This record gives sequence, C-alpha cells and structure tokens, in this order.
Amino acid sequence: MKYELTFLLNEKEELKNLKELIASQKGKILKEEDWGEKTLSYPIKRNDKAHFYNYILEIEKSSVPELRKKLNFNEKLMRYLLLVSE
Repeated sequence: MKYELTFLLNEKEELKNLKELIASQKGKILKEEDWGEKTLSYPIKRNDKAHFYNYILEIEKSSVPELRKKLNFNEKLMRYLLLVSE
C-alpha cells in the first residue's frame, strides 16, 4: 500500500537513519520532498525551527504498526503524520 509520511526534524543528519528504518520494514520511498526549514508557531521540544519533509512510501500494511512504534521512539523526530495515500 502507499502511505504519505510528513515529518519534522531538528537535525538533517537523522534522514539517513529514517531511510534505513523504512528499508528495514521492507518499505520503499517512491517520492521525497524537502519543504525546507520553517519557524514553528510554538516551540516543540524547546525548538523554534524545524526542517519539514514529505515522503510517499510503499510498504506492506502489516509492517505499519512496527514502523509507527519505531518512529515514536525516535528522539530526533519532533512530529510525524503517517496517512494512507491514494
């Protein structure tokens, strides 16, 4: 299935780890978008700015709960939204 993952990072170096995490769950990144660094409306984890990214993924439905679990434990990932894409 296709999913859309939008996330905020405070360190660009964490991108490599996220790509490895997606690959470890047998997922494939179909499209990557870097929306750039933006000032946040309110601080998140004491950060006023964050880098915004958007990925279109292809991953098995059975792997999604494990992916979400690992995303939740990532300290450098400020926020994320994982949605089913059409």
